[in-house]
Amino acid sequence: MELESLHRRSAAENELNSVTAGFMALFHAGALAALFFFSWKALVISVFLWWISGSLGIGMGYHRLLTHSGYRTPKWVEYFLTTCATLALEGGPIFWVATHRIHHQNSDQQGDPHTPLDGKWWAHMGWILSGKSMHHDTTTLARYVPDLARDKFHVWITKYHYLPLTLLGIGLLALGGWRLVLWGIFLRTVIGLHCTWMVNSITHTWGSRRFLTRDRSTNNWWVAICTFGEGWHNNHHAHPVSARHGIAWYEVDMNWYGIWLLKKLGLARHVYRVKLSNLPALPPLSKPAPSLPLVPETPPVASSGD
Repeated sequence: MELESLHRRSAAENELNSVTAGFMALFHAGALAALFFFSWKALVISVFLWWISGSLGIGMGYHRLLTHSGYRTPKWVEYFLTTCATLALEGGPIFWVATHRIHHQNSDQQGDPHTPLDGKWWAHMGWILSGKSMHHDTTTLARYVPDLARDKFHVWITKYHYLPLTLLGIGLLALGGWRLVLWGIFLRTVIGLHCTWMVNSITHTWGSRRFLTRDRSTNNWWVAICTFGEGWHNNHHAHPVSARHGIAWYEVDMNWYGIWLLKKLGLARHVYRVKLSNLPALPPLSKPAPSLPLVPETPPVASSGD
């Protein structure tokens, strides 16, 4: 299966993507309905699936492994984390990774798909509903994901990224009826989506800045909690290849703890991390780099270790 088999027409700048908008409306309606069918079983299952899709999938898989190569795993682990990410309803790996690499290349500048400089609503959700967002033509995508485009599994699951979520929904329906579907699919997915989108909107608007990067990225502790560690966004933009985003001891980073556990189990190698002790004490803000590498061979100030 070739990348060209994923071909889709690029959306116009102000064109509403009716399919995406329709699914977003459906899932938000289902999320509201779930509130009238509460059960502790449904809540526990939803929280577990939120961690599976948001932490194992988006944070550890799509972001730190596939996009930035902050660590390496055996292929079966990579494919497992990728499958977990598809449960978040954020598209397949090729579209997600390409969009995020484009974001890093043009962060808060012309060409950034979701900068708050184009409006906070646009940065949070508007970019998904209209414009190019993740709907670039395959020629554009191929320039940013040559590594994934060569992998038959990533090409296949990008085309059929809805299958794992569909199968999960059928399983939940069989296990506990529509109550589990409403909580484990609709409400859980909507919460996960908004948490991810907060990284685009809130952590480029409000928070603290440890590093003077060429964008407006910030560290935001409560976004970090909601996203299992992705809210330490200024740290990440300053050192994009680091598998650890919460680089201070008090910066809780659940995604990093998962990667650390994989390393201890012998399932992760070449784990790059930034240590505060290796960074210059003065000045408190580092000088902005001329460009942020997408997937560099070796990170800037980084070391391998636990």
